[in-house]
Amino acid sequence: DDDIILKLKEEKKLYKKEKFVHSYPHCWRCHSPLLYYARESWYINTSSYKDKMIKLNNEINWYPPETGTGRFGNWLEENRDWALSRDRYWGTPLPIWGCECEGKTRYQAIGSIEELKQKSLNFYDVFKEPHYDPALRELTAGLPAKADLDLHKPFIDKIKIKCDKCGGEMTRVTEVIDAWYDSGSMPFAQHHYPFENKELFERNYPADFIAEGVDQTRGWFYSLHAIGTFLFNDKAYKNLIVNDMILDEGGRKMSKHIGNVLDPFELMDKYGADVLRWYLISSSPPWRSKMFSETDLVEVRNKFFDTIINTYRFFVLYCNMLGVKPEELSGNTVSYEKRPEIDRWIVSSFEKTKMLYIDLMDTYQITKAARLLSEFTIDDLSNWYIRRNRRRFRLPQNEEDKLSAYQTLYEVLTGLLKLVSPVAPFLSDKLYRNLTGDESVHLSYIEHDEDKIDADLNYNMDLAKKIVSLTRFIRVKNDLKTRQPLRQLLVASSNDMERDAIEVMKDIILEEVNVKSLKFIDKSSGIINRKAKLNFKTAGPKFGKEVKKVQQIVPEMLAENINEIMTGGMTSFMGYSLTADDVIIYTENIEGWVIESQDNITVALDTKLDEELLTEGIAREFISKVQTIRKERDMDVNDKIKITFKAEHELESIISSQKKYISDQTLAAELLPASDDKLNGYEEINLNGRLCKVSIEKL
Repeated sequence: DDDIILKLKEEKKLYKKEKFVHSYPHCWRCHSPLLYYARESWYINTSSYKDKMIKLNNEINWYPPETGTGRFGNWLEENRDWALSRDRYWGTPLPIWGCECEGKTRYQAIGSIEELKQKSLNFYDVFKEPHYDPALRELTAGLPAKADLDLHKPFIDKIKIKCDKCGGEMTRVTEVIDAWYDSGSMPFAQHHYPFENKELFERNYPADFIAEGVDQTRGWFYSLHAIGTFLFNDKAYKNLIVNDMILDEGGRKMSKHIGNVLDPFELMDKYGADVLRWYLISSSPPWRSKMFSETDLVEVRNKFFDTIINTYRFFVLYCNMLGVKPEELSGNTVSYEKRPEIDRWIVSSFEKTKMLYIDLMDTYQITKAARLLSEFTIDDLSNWYIRRNRRRFRLPQNEEDKLSAYQTLYEVLTGLLKLVSPVAPFLSDKLYRNLTGDESVHLSYIEHDEDKIDADLNYNMDLAKKIVSLTRFIRVKNDLKTRQPLRQLLVASSNDMERDAIEVMKDIILEEVNVKSLKFIDKSSGIINRKAKLNFKTAGPKFGKEVKKVQQIVPEMLAENINEIMTGGMTSFMGYSLTADDVIIYTENIEGWVIESQDNITVALDTKLDEELLTEGIAREFISKVQTIRKERDMDVNDKIKITFKAEHELESIISSQKKYISDQTLAAELLPASDDKLNGYEEINLNGRLCKVSIEKL
């Protein structure tokens, strides 16, 4: 530039010189400045059939849809002809030969090896020896026969073709094909179509599903679509998931240059491929940018995968302990109708989960599908079914009860592993093969039995679980241990269906929350004193300048107004229309009671303690401490023990009064207070603020 300016100045042709600040292309690897030159190229005339590509694109299910209509759709609308050729050495040679014929350059395309053999002047001269190039003879020694025919440079350039018109010698053009054309030809090229496997290809085209990164919108997605449209007049794929970028925890793109790249192989070595795969799928939809968090990855392992593994270990442990044989699990099964309610419920819940899972997977909502399985595994299978049946697996009532329990867990666990296998293929396959002896979980079929879905039972149990969860929340919030029995639980019910469901599940609810009795009250009962306050987040923009006035009147709303909001979602009060989003409804406790509401369920828990309740609470605490000591000493669950303890007089009397209950729960053949001050090998435990020394001996 300086030399040009100087020359113009010397010739007195310079009008003005100045500098412009502008963006400039740089190499993304080494950051060197780049120069762009216009080059001649071979093109595919894609613009001539862009309307057909647009029409076919509207038949494809894109996830997310906005990529298909937006980024990809806009690319098709503004379509430019495809620059097919590249001036490189490596690549698929462009199969076009040319010659100067009657003063013009004439070109001819070759469509197959057979056509090349027929039209070539020297095909067998170039490829006459099994290993035709002396320079490559040592390198190619021992290769199979098909490796002999290398149609890449430099060999293909030696082939000459006779011109059909002038009889002259045609030479191949120097260019190679854009590698994206190779990738877009994959569906048929992999089968060597149309020369072989014609039926196989046509049976499997177009593809049911593909997935790749968002950067492939104008790469692989486009090359597949463009080639499929002009060769087969059809779309190349029916469904696709567009994977977005994985960012670092701060939301920045990962880059070696920045130094924030995570090595996936290190993560897989540390946590396993299944954990990484499940985290990536379940944490957010793959078509959204993902801020990668190793802490969240660990949480997935601890919550979901540890639950599956522990469920498997629990099942195998008790099968071995009770001598349950593999043939008893899958043969001569107890009919669904004869199984206890808890078994029928977990089967019903699993079949419902399976039905929802299949629907989600069929519509490519894979994140929701993964989360669905995680919730079922943790909440229904582990925290509810197995926890409630732990003693039953160890001490079943009879042979039929044993078979029902073990067959139910076997069916659910093996069925669950089938559902998990697409995202977590390795662990699921290992556990499934260990349980069934089958070749692989990936060769199994997912069968759905809608007849086993009991909607009433599901509703009843779900309602019971919600009441239990809300009551446990009250205990935690008010520092009331679950092992401390309480006298009474009140449930506010407004309809007969809800009340009937709770009545059916009453024993389960009381057992879970450790309360003596459950009674019903109406939702308008005076014991439940509901109040309301304004929700500024939503009400502020709605009421504008009048928001302060509304803030003052909302706490004065009558009970019927609050009930209208809770049941119908809105009410009118003092000239204002208020919705459930405009207010926050809460309950005020009365002395001796704690009240909580959630999802239109309200419970009131009697927190007053008498001597009987305190005594039983101490007994339960004593049992828990003893069981912990047993576990720490690696005792078998069936081991009989002798318990000797020493405590102050009142506490000793309480423990002695609960002797039968404690002995039954801990498998204690003997439970005795120490006869003197000496107590060998004891551990000191805290029983609700009282100290006690305990010695345990295995018998």
